[in-house]
Amino acid sequence: MPRVLLLLPVASYRNQDFLDTAQRLGIEVVCAADHCHQLAAQQGLTPILSLHFDQPEAAAEQVLTALGRRIHAVLAVDDAGVELAAILRDRMNLPGNTLAAVRVSRDKLAFRQLLLETGLNCPAFYHHHNAIDTRLPYPVVVKPRRLSASRGVMRADTDAEFNCAIQQAQRIQQRADRDAAQLGLLVEAFIPGPEYALEGLLENGQLRVLALFDKPDPLDGPHFEETIYVTPSRLAGEQQQAIQHCVATACVAMGLTHGVIHAEMRVNDRGVWLLEIAARSIGGLCGRMLRTRLGIPLEELILRHALALPIALSTDSDASGVMMIPVPLRGIYQGVDGLDAARSVPHIDAIQISARPGQRIASAPESASYLGFIFSRAATPAQAEAALRDAHARLTFAIQPDLTLCK
Repeated sequence: MPRVLLLLPVASYRNQDFLDTAQRLGIEVVCAADHCHQLAAQQGLTPILSLHFDQPEAAAEQVLTALGRRIHAVLAVDDAGVELAAILRDRMNLPGNTLAAVRVSRDKLAFRQLLLETGLNCPAFYHHHNAIDTRLPYPVVVKPRRLSASRGVMRADTDAEFNCAIQQAQRIQQRADRDAAQLGLLVEAFIPGPEYALEGLLENGQLRVLALFDKPDPLDGPHFEETIYVTPSRLAGEQQQAIQHCVATACVAMGLTHGVIHAEMRVNDRGVWLLEIAARSIGGLCGRMLRTRLGIPLEELILRHALALPIALSTDSDASGVMMIPVPLRGIYQGVDGLDAARSVPHIDAIQISARPGQRIASAPESASYLGFIFSRAATPAQAEAALRDAHARLTFAIQPDLTLCK
């Protein structure tokens, strides 16, 4: 029986999807989590290791000491574990991306420097650290260096907004990253144009596009909370090819050669502008929208690829979409009305409310979580998008404001 080590952050939406898929495929799973007591009660989590993902070298030693029989693959479910996974694969002589490549993918400043060196489109940027100020013309975007899902990312159009964004981004990064004091922030010129995302699979360094997503909502700031993804993209064929070429070129420059990647970019009359390439698959529960398109769950593709098992994908002409239900304000989530009405909307596949009554929630840019996910499937991308908007409009969320949260 193949044996996989899964690195499961307790905050990830995707843990159960990976575990269920592994069980269905007959794969033995060894789980490592950053807070194992919160996961230990779930079925299929034996044995389980408790690790500090943000101390990957020390965590790797702990794993290697604890493991008994051979591991055939190491997979990080989310960003938090990708560096640890790279170290473990190297120590165990397993295929995968190098630690150096993974670190570039996680560091927004290092990625910008690589784009500049490679000759790909890159906005003007600088490293804001220790009060060193090299102002750019407005508008600019302030970003923590290693956070995902647009957490802490803010646009500034004036000096006052810039100073506020710097202070807020520093606070967010300090809460989320133990290396915040050394990292500093990235400041870059705002890139106009709509956003897109590409889900891909690298096999021996060659990029295979699994899906290209439109993001139909304008993401112009001041915050950049993502909402709707729809595939297939409505971009012209030559623009889709330009995106694929740009992503493939950047992956080669980064040294990424193996496994799934998730890339995000903007497109305007000057071409394709990469925002980031992550050495992991699409986040949240969004991967569920690809089951119809791929013919298998995305988690199954990832596990099969990691274990060098056969992968048979099918093609489907239907469009699919997902809405990451945004958090409108910070506070205490109490519940939702209108689920039956929303689920009755034509072309709605499923609605998953992930927030739990009594849970503290926060809106962008403080948080990277959502109230839930709405999934659609239709004959055209426009129909899939319209169904998501219609279903969301029928939901009413009860949230008790909490002005002390996130201060």
